[in-house]
Amino acid sequence: MPARKDIRPITHLKNNTADLVREVSEEGRSITITQNGEAKVVVMDVDTYDRWRSAMALLKALAQGDADVERGRTVKQVEAFRRARKAIERAVQSG
Repeated sequence: MPARKDIRPITHLKNNTADLVREVSEEGRSITITQNGEAKVVVMDVDTYDRWRSAMALLKALAQGDADVERGRTVKQVEAFRRARKAIERAVQSG
């Protein structure tokens, strides 16, 4: 749950957009915007957003890996490295 000072009504966003953008950018924290008392959007700086997206991509890859293990879709390490080397070779040749 966000800190109370990190929650602002939409009127604050409308009336103080430049100040809010500066605050989020300089302090690197997210601000939750409410409408009719209900959380609707989050404003965050680009660096935080990029880190969040990277973390989500990693979590997705881990979840997919877990699902593959549960379904028995695995290969031995030697085979995995062979496939990786082959993919790298193809990428180098085409690029």
